[in-house]
Amino acid sequence: MTGFEIGGASAADMELLRGWAEAEGWNPGDSDRFAFAVADPQGFLLGRLDGDPVACVSAVRYGTSYGFIGFYIVRPDLRGRGYGLRVWNAATERLAGRLTGLDGVVEQQANYRKSGFRSAWTNIRFEGVPDAGGEDGAVRTVDAASLPFDRLAAYDRRFFPAPRDAFLSAWTALPGRTALAAVRDGRIEGLGVVRPCGAASRIGPLYAATPEVAAALVRGLAGYAPGGEVAVDAPDVNPAAATLLAGLGLSPSFETARMYTGPAPEVDTAGLYGVTSLELG
Repeated sequence: MTGFEIGGASAADMELLRGWAEAEGWNPGDSDRFAFAVADPQGFLLGRLDGDPVACVSAVRYGTSYGFIGFYIVRPDLRGRGYGLRVWNAATERLAGRLTGLDGVVEQQANYRKSGFRSAWTNIRFEGVPDAGGEDGAVRTVDAASLPFDRLAAYDRRFFPAPRDAFLSAWTALPGRTALAAVRDGRIEGLGVVRPCGAASRIGPLYAATPEVAAALVRGLAGYAPGGEVAVDAPDVNPAAATLLAGLGLSPSFETARMYTGPAPEVDTAGLYGVTSLELG
């Protein structure tokens, strides 16, 4: 592997990596890379062969004890030559000693198990235009930006195992995105973000106290998506999520497995209707 080097991805590199993810059919968000950068500025690694980008991976650190691997791609014309393993090893070394998670595509899950990862649940992507339904007067949704950010961050911590305030701030407020919160009696009972993508607009996270709250958020967020078409990565650890999305008229299209190097962290899976990002958890 003479001439192969691994280093941090630059801002310009992140646009290239987004194109690679698009080519894999992952439908990344148009502006996800800007939120990724603030989550962990050194968390994206790029392998170059004689200066040309050939492989990438993310190894993002959260807090002092948690990490997440994603964006694991090798350029198709150079697969099977060991470049992927090199960037993978660099990622695991960067997260050594931390509980580490990832969302693995089906064809890679056996390899992840060899590296010590174990499945916690399956994410099923549901896509389509949700039915209009009727108004649920008991569910009130507001612009999430109208709420104090510390309340949003505290609510997010119910569903994610580590603080990620900088990421969450960018993720919910980047141009072109819409974040809605469900509020009842002054309490946050749901949160959803829709972001533009090359294909269906992605909703994530999708948190809700009840299926009715989740339905109100999906319908509300779909109103900000071109043509109303959205996609949600629903974890089967919350069976109500798939039932709800199918009931809204969305169809399954893609599958990944949430995997961890140790016991799955304790989060509010009953309120988790859609994961935030397959790349960063």
